[in-house]
This record gives sequence, C-alpha cells and structure tokens, in this order.
Amino acid sequence: MSSAITGKWQEAMHLDDLWEGEMEGVEIDGKKVLLVNIDGEVRAYKNRCPHQAWALDEGDFDGQTITCVRHMWTFDALSGKGTNPDNCELITYPCRVEEDGTILVDVR
Repeated sequence: MSSAITGKWQEAMHLDDLWEGEMEGVEIDGKKVLLVNIDGEVRAYKNRCPHQAWALDEGDFDGQTITCVRHMWTFDALSGKGTNPDNCELITYPCRVEEDGTILVDVR
C-alpha cells in the first residue's frame, strides 16, 4: 500500500509478536484495530464486527477465518469479506510490514 492514503503510518507492533495464524487487538490513535497474520500476510481491520460492534479479537481465528464470538458471524481473513452471512465485510485499514518487521497501519 502506498503512504499516499493519508501519509500517516503508525506503528502497531512487531511481526515477531504476531505469529502466522494469530490475531491481536491493538489501539492506534484511539482506534481499535485487529491485526491478523495469514501465512505471513498481515491485514488490519477495525476491531468490531459489523453486526453489533462486538470486539473481534475476543472471537476465534483458525488461520483463514475470523469468527465473532457473539453471534458466530464469519469473515475471510485475507479479504475481510463476510462468509456467514456473505453480504457484509470488515472495515479495512491499509497496513504494511517494514524490512525490520515493524507493522505500520494507516487508520485515518
């Protein structure tokens, strides 16, 4: 992703602390963010289910699918698109991993 989005990249955490197949909730600039590592690909989403704003980091992640603990809504971890139901999706934030392993997210 290009920093032309807003030019406000902020450090979220280090890749060494987010292993493949894990998700972690962090706060960046006052916003709740869910970081997910899918086979080495890091994605950043708003840490809220679009159904009733339940925190997604309290749910489950099987390495491919994020499941909201509240009503069992599921989302594809790579795209953020809903799989059950399939007419919703997570809010995505641009993110990138620097050469030193620092995960940066643009929440603006």
